[in-house]
Amino acid sequence: MLEACHGKIRAMLDLVDRLCDHIARHGNDGQARTAAQDVIRYFDVAGPQHHLDEERHVVPRLEASDDEKLVQLAQRLRREHRQMELEWAAARPILSAIAQGQLASLRKEQLQTLSSFAALYADHIAAEEGQAFPAAVARLGAGDLSAMSQDMMSRRAVR
Repeated sequence: MLEACHGKIRAMLDLVDRLCDHIARHGNDGQARTAAQDVIRYFDVAGPQHHLDEERHVVPRLEASDDEKLVQLAQRLRREHRQMELEWAAARPILSAIAQGQLASLRKEQLQTLSSFAALYADHIAAEEGQAFPAAVARLGAGDLSAMSQDMMSRRAVR
């Protein structure tokens, strides 16, 4: 489920990139407003849940490791989650202005804000999939995967 969420995150970040290109070529039209609304909805709702999943189920396993590199990775992931919250707080008003039809074009600093948000996520996902997830999986006990799934589904009201 965590890797599937990463696929959705990548799709949303790609949508942000395409949205910026679209606005540069076509202005802020209905497609741009809809795309901005989709990105906002995803990162307002699913993004925080995904971070919580990782902080409840992946990061503690890394922190409990005897491997100092994994402990440092856990600390990095926590820091980056906080940084992503700050970057989202900067990116969201830009996307909201697009969604509301208030921005006809994007200034250089607005493009940089959106690009910085996407780049942080891309680096973070690479570290999780390349190091954190495999290390956490190796530390799962017999019932851990089921308990993780139940927790994730219950917080999302999924049966």
